Amino acid sequence: MHVMRDFLKTLTLCVWGAGMGLAAPSSAIGAEVLPGPITATLTRVIDGDTVEVRARIWLGQFVEVAVRLAGVDAPELRARCAQERIQAEAAAAHLQPLEGSEIALTNVMSDKFGGRVRAEVHHREMGALGASLIDAGLARPYNGDQRRGWCSELAVRE
Repeated sequence: MHVMRDFLKTLTLCVWGAGMGLAAPSSAIGAEVLPGPITATLTRVIDGDTVEVRARIWLGQFVEVAVRLAGVDAPELRARCAQERIQAEAAAAHLQPLEGSEIALTNVMSDKFGGRVRAEVHHREMGALGASLIDAGLARPYNGDQRRGWCSELAVRE
């Protein structure tokens, strides 16, 4: 599974680079960013800041991958307190109506956790999914720093 996923990532980078007249050195693959847009179908909401997509990477070629929404931190379903679990379920529910719909991925890059990528995800009507979650009060901006806990923050809101 990991070998196939890595192969598809490399293939995607090579195809994209060839189309742009570029050659990506193998040492730079981990740092590559695919600007997109890459057309995909949102197949499943994993949680408030991670979705699973089926992305079209070439004619007749698709890859299924988990995508972490860039710039967003949502509460975790494996919560440390009841308030966080409730907020996590609300964040996931906010995105669930989009399951099965077409989205666009931009600025796609490797994520720090294996098995997924990080990208900005856009929907025709909702716009940027991360911004939509933040605007709805279901997530907060995240720039890669150490993540803060949710339980004390949510207790203050009540």
